[in-house]
Amino acid sequence: MSLRLISRLHLVSLFAGALLLSARASFAQFETIPTPGQPIPGTQGLSPFAGSVPAKSVPGVIAISLQEAIDRGWGPFSYFDARVNVAQSLFDSKLINNTRAASQNLKSAEYTFKDARDLVVLAVGYVYLQAIADEARIATAEAPGATAKALYDQAADQVKAGTSSEIDGPRAKVELQTRQQQLIQAKNNFGMQKLTVARVIGLAPGQEFELTDKSPYRPFEGITVDDALNRAYASRSDYLSAMTDVRAAGYARKDAVAGYYPSLSFNADYGAAGSHPSTATQVFDVRGTLSIPILQGNSVHADILQAHTRLQQTRERLDNLRAQIDADIRTALLNLQSSADQENVARSNIDLAEETLLQSRDRFSAGVTDTVEVVQSQEAVARAHEQYISRLYNYNFAKISLVRAMGIAQAGVKEYFKEK
Repeated sequence: MSLRLISRLHLVSLFAGALLLSARASFAQFETIPTPGQPIPGTQGLSPFAGSVPAKSVPGVIAISLQEAIDRGWGPFSYFDARVNVAQSLFDSKLINNTRAASQNLKSAEYTFKDARDLVVLAVGYVYLQAIADEARIATAEAPGATAKALYDQAADQVKAGTSSEIDGPRAKVELQTRQQQLIQAKNNFGMQKLTVARVIGLAPGQEFELTDKSPYRPFEGITVDDALNRAYASRSDYLSAMTDVRAAGYARKDAVAGYYPSLSFNADYGAAGSHPSTATQVFDVRGTLSIPILQGNSVHADILQAHTRLQQTRERLDNLRAQIDADIRTALLNLQSSADQENVARSNIDLAEETLLQSRDRFSAGVTDTVEVVQSQEAVARAHEQYISRLYNYNFAKISLVRAMGIAQAGVKEYFKEK
C-alpha cells in the first residue's frame, strides 16, 4: 500500500471520528427525542445539508425518517473544480547534465550516419572499379586474339608452302584457342561483376546499364602524412562520433554525481471551484519545493561508478580509433605510392612487349625463327596488359581508400577522379 493511500485512509478515519464526536455532542443537547413531524431543535426546520445541497424550500415542517436521513446523506452532491497548472524546475543539476548528454548522443548518431555514407562510397567504388577492370580485360583479350588469328593464318600458309615445319601450325592454333578462352572468361567475369554493381547500387533486377567512367590514370597531387592526418581528425565521421561519445559520457558522469545535489522546483495553479460552475469562486495555489536527497544508500555511488566506467571505455575507444586512423592514412599513402610506381613500370612493359612481338613476327615472316618465339611474345604482351590493368585498379582503389581514411569519401571521389 502506498504512502498516499495510507494518508488518505488516515484522513478519512479522522473525519469519521470528528463526525461521531459531533453527533454525540448534539445528541447530548436533546432532552427528548423529537417525534416525527416536529422540527429538530436548533435547525429552524432546515436540513443540515442545506448549505451544500441546492434544494427548494418547503413551507412548514417536514417529516424525515431515519432511513430518509440516511438516503439524503448519501447524496448526490456536486463539486466543481477547474484549474490551470504551471510547473517549472528552477534548478536541477541532474536534468541539466542529462540534457547535455542527450545532445551529444544526438550528434554522435549524426556522425555515425555520415560514416555509414562513407562506407557506402567505399563499397560502391570497390565494385565499380572492379567492373571497369574486368571490362578493360575484355579489350586486352580481343587484341591478342586477333594477333593469334593472324599468326595462325600466316603459319598455315607457310606450312603449305613448305617454308615452316608442321608443328608451327598446331602451335599457332593452340595459341589462338587459348586467347579465345581468355576472351570468353573475361566477358563472363565482366557480366557477373555488372550484376554485383547493380545489386550494390540498388538497380532493378534485369536493368541494363553501361559504365561511363573508364578509370584513367591521373597522378595524385602530393599530400603529406601530417596534412592527411589533420584532415582526417577534422573530418572523419567515426572519429568525431567517438569524441562526442566521450563528451556524452562525461555529462552522464556529472549526471550521476548530481544525485547528491538538491533540486528546486516551482508549481502554481489557478482556477475556479465550488458546488456548481455558476457559484464557483476563484482559487489558486503557489508553492516552491526544495528536494534534498538523503538516505540514498549506495545507489548514487553505484551510478557514479557505472558512469565512470563508461567514460573510461569511450576514452579508450577514442584513443584506439586515433591510432587506427594513423595506420589507415599511412597504409593508404604507401599503397598509393607503390601502385603508382608499379603502374609506370607496367605501362613501360606494355611498350616493350609489343615491340618484342612486332620483331618476333617479322623474324617469323622472314623465316628466321619459328612460332615458339612469336607465341612467347604474345604471352608477354598479354601478361603486360593484365599487369597494367591490375596496377591501375590498385592505384585507383588506393585513392578511394585514402579519401575514406581522411573522412572525405563522397567529396574526394569528385575531387580525385575527375576526367582530364
